Amino acid sequence: QVQLVESGGGLVQPGGSLRLSCSASGSIFNILTMAWYRQAPGKQRELVAGMTRGGTTNYADSVKGRFTISRDNAKKRVDLQMNSVKPEDTAVYYCNVNDGGIVYWGKGTLVTVSS
Repeated sequence: QVQLVESGGGLVQPGGSLRLSCSASGSIFNILTMAWYRQAPGKQRELVAGMTRGGTTNYADSVKGRFTISRDNAKKRVDLQMNSVKPEDTAVYYCNVNDGGIVYWGKGTLVTVSS
């Protein structure tokens, strides 16, 4: 059984920083990509940032220059450093892992950007 556990969400003021982490456990052996998605109220889930096993990254245009994704393959962990956050970054953030073609999702962590 595969489990993805996210942490680090919470309330942050505009312009502040937050770091999300996701750790994978269980029968997961061939992680290809690790990524973060988010879903704001009334909107579709969207890709925020992703990273391949080789280190290639891609970001949503709305977060480029502000967010940074990183991963530790040995620890099966992916982090998202969020800087200069904006109210429009408010959403539930989900960890996503592609393990040899099988996609797993975390349960999500809420990020609220508000003064």
